[in-house]
Amino acid sequence: MKTDIFLNRYPCIDLHGFDRDSARVAVIDFVNENLFLKNEMIVIIHGIGTGIVKREVHNVLRVNKNVIEYKTDNFNPGVTVVRLKI
Repeated sequence: MKTDIFLNRYPCIDLHGFDRDSARVAVIDFVNENLFLKNEMIVIIHGIGTGIVKREVHNVLRVNKNVIEYKTDNFNPGVTVVRLKI
């Protein structure tokens, strides 16, 4: 995945303050909405913290057949950039 420093142009969800279960539901819904809207790239802000929410986000993305690839942003480890199959 090519790094894009202009992440603010992609749809974004902020999961600060979410627990693991709420984050899982929010990410599933966010991915589904963006598939419907045919957005190829999305941004998930999970923060750094203890890494619980980040691990849950990556678990959800790993098993989703509509996610082509995802990675933690090079410039901000509290952000995951996702490329969807549209």
